[in-house]
Formats: sequence, structure tokens, C-alpha cells
Amino acid sequence: MALVSAPFHHDVAEGPKADAYWLTTSDDVRIRAAHWACESSRGTVLLFPGRTEYVEKYGRAADDFAALGYGTFGIDWRGQGLADRLIDNRAAGYVGAFPDYQKDIAAFLAAAEELALPKPWFLVAHSMGGCIGLRAAMEGLPVNGVVFTGPMWGIKIAPVMKPVAWVTTRLAKIFGFSDAIAPTTGELTYVLQQDFDGNTLTNDADMYAYMRKQVETYPDLSLGGPALHWLSEATVECQNLAAQPSPDLPCLTFLGTDEQIVTQVAIHDRMGRWDIGTLEMVQGGQHEVLMEGDELRGLVLTKIGAFFDANR
Repeated sequence: MALVSAPFHHDVAEGPKADAYWLTTSDDVRIRAAHWACESSRGTVLLFPGRTEYVEKYGRAADDFAALGYGTFGIDWRGQGLADRLIDNRAAGYVGAFPDYQKDIAAFLAAAEELALPKPWFLVAHSMGGCIGLRAAMEGLPVNGVVFTGPMWGIKIAPVMKPVAWVTTRLAKIFGFSDAIAPTTGELTYVLQQDFDGNTLTNDADMYAYMRKQVETYPDLSLGGPALHWLSEATVECQNLAAQPSPDLPCLTFLGTDEQIVTQVAIHDRMGRWDIGTLEMVQGGQHEVLMEGDELRGLVLTKIGAFFDANR
């Protein structure tokens, strides 16, 4: 296939030079991918971001992976970043059905082959990307190993809100307001809505400012809360995946002890059933362990590098 160049905002990504591409999925959705090459590369990290994220957010992470000797290839999922938004309200996180993200992966992998990205390939998947990546791994993703950070294997909803969420998502389908943004969230993306103090992403003020600057400078990258339909589909997908055995792939999963966004119980359950998987608790870490301060991030990256080396 012919790869078409796409825009990439190097000024806010702050990582190595990246080349970005438009990709078209089998159902005719335009998504974006970015490749950060690494001189004398020892392989490639396939990077699956979380909900609301976009490839520029991982510019610094690409620099970290380059220091380990790996290039990075990241994706803008359908409905976020500069990929096609799927409903009129571009601020609402939306997907028709969760397995649709696998169509994004198919186009992404075809591009990786077209670019002849150095192998072995390893998956690094964060949050929602961890949910999408788990299904991909179950379905034969061509990687030597998988790394998850704060994977979304369960939707964290306060116990008192669970009955409300269940009723609301079902009424939304019946009465046609599934595109509405879920209660307790809004159209403004999290890092602009929440000050650094009290945030649930990172303990590092510089990293938080980095995320905030990106969406302030380029508002088209930002995404608000999930649509009710997305919430319903994500819940079903997590339940479906939980019923499946773990893939026969080496796995390393990181979970911050201060995680407040995804369900910790679901992560412990999955990793307790992953025979060749290891769960690493990051003491004091929040949701984004790859965007913590130098000390915590350094510990995580050292373990990722050792994992890559052990599974080449």
C-alpha cells in the first residue's frame, strides 16, 4: 500500500524526529500512525495509547525507548487524536463496537510491514490500549512479548454509581442518546479540567505541564469524556476478555499502588492467570507510570529493557 504523510506536532512532542502517516482501515476510517526511528535499532515498540491520547503524547517515551535501543511505532485510535472522529460531537469518546479497534490494528500492522520496521516487535500498551492490546494478543498479534501499564481490564465505577451507570447506558440505547457524554465527565479534556494538584495521572508536575501544553497548543488533539455508548461497549469488552484464558506470550504488567482510574482487581485477576506473566507494583505510582518523574520512570524503563532483552 502507498503510505500517505500526515501532520505531526514535533514542537510539543519533544522526542526524536517522527514520521507520521495516514492509514485507512477496512471499514474506511482514517487513522494516524507515527514512527520514531532509532539508529542501530534492536527492534520496535508497537505503542497502543489510552483513551483520549494521541501519538505526540509519547514523544518523550519514544526517546526513552530509543535509549533502550528500540524504535517506536504509535497509533491514533479511531475517534481520538487526529484520526477520524466518528460522531458529530468530536469531544465525546466514541466507538461503534470495541472490536472495531482491531481493524485499526490491522491497518497499523500492514503499515509496519510496509515500512519494514526492525524486528523483534514488542507491544507496549497503556490503559484503554491495554484492553485493545489484550484482545490483539489473544488473536495472534505478531510480537515477542507484551508490556501493559495501568491496563483497562475493568471499568472503575464507584459502587454507588454502578446501578446508575447500568440503567443510564441501557436507557441511552432505548431513547437514542448514546452519543451523550457520560455523567461526571464533560467535553473538556481531563488535563485542562483538572489542576495538577489532585490529578490521578502522575506525580510529576513537569510531565503534567507537558500533557497540558499539547492540548492547549493543538486543541484538535483533545478528547473529553466517553460517550455512554463507548462506556457500554467497553464494559462488555472487559467482561468478554475476562472470560478468556491468557495468551501464550511473555507479559510484564505495571500497576501503580496509587492507581485510581482502572480497576486494580481486574489486573490482579488477569495476572494471576498469566503463567508467563509478571505483575510489577510501582510504589507511589499513579495511572501513567511512563509519565512519572525520573526516578519512578527510570525503574519502570529498566525493567522493560530487561524484559525486551530476555524475550528477543
